[in-house]
Amino acid sequence: MNTAPEVPFSERVLDAAEQVLRRHGAEKTNVVDIARVLGMSHGNIYRHFPSKKALLDAVAARWLHRVTAPLQVIADDHTRPAPERLVAWLNTLRVVKRHKVLDDPELFRIYHRLTMAAGALASEHVDDLLGQVERIVADGMAAGDFSERLNAGAAARACLLTMSAFHHPALLSQGTPPEEADARAVLALLLAGLRAGPDALPVH
Repeated sequence: MNTAPEVPFSERVLDAAEQVLRRHGAEKTNVVDIARVLGMSHGNIYRHFPSKKALLDAVAARWLHRVTAPLQVIADDHTRPAPERLVAWLNTLRVVKRHKVLDDPELFRIYHRLTMAAGALASEHVDDLLGQVERIVADGMAAGDFSERLNAGAAARACLLTMSAFHHPALLSQGTPPEEADARAVLALLLAGLRAGPDALPVH
């Protein structure tokens, strides 16, 4: 008889913390309420998370990991050419971010506040995203799909900045989100620029 693997204790704590966060928000969430959901003493939680902040930081880190994990799979898929991977990566990012921001705005604001309160977590998340795109661009340069005159790091940053209207939370939460046709047009221009290289830009 097959049995499902036991969920690690730390994951059960984070699941319970998310339940409490949904009900009470970050400010009113406390370790005692989280322990009550699990049917245990709050002392058990403190053995794994030394403070409420450490626990909420872990919740935020897991939330961000849910964004980066599917993107990492695309970045590491060397069976696909770099241009195809880049388009898939950027499309996945914008779809994931759009759902997170627009499907449950109040919950997104809770997680966003947790991420901002976690210090370097937000910048580490951005660095992770940039690193994934940089590797895709570098692969494209090596394969001849993108111009060899590119700087892979600068090109990765330009890709994220160019697509920011489609994935940046602050922009998505204001007004009407961009249309699918707009995303396709911007992606086509991005690929054309990566193929042409920096020498294609006019110099004044």
